[in-house]
Amino acid sequence: MINNSGMPVALLGPGGMIGGIAFLGVIGIAGDALSKFGLSAVLKGVYLERRHKGESTQNLCREIDGLWISNDLKRELREHIS
Repeated sequence: MINNSGMPVALLGPGGMIGGIAFLGVIGIAGDALSKFGLSAVLKGVYLERRHKGESTQNLCREIDGLWISNDLKRELREHIS
């Protein structure tokens, strides 16, 4: 197979496929890390702002416990607003 530049695409053969699969794995791991950090930062900001506006820590912790997030993130949020 030849791409638009005239270079053979299949030149790398199985090495190209393995490299592509490895690249997808790395992108997946990076995406997971980024999304976890991003969600954590957003939730911390939201709950800290609500705490500063006078909502009780007890009510916020009860709400955090009801969220569909990991237990580690729940613990982190509770510690952050306390």
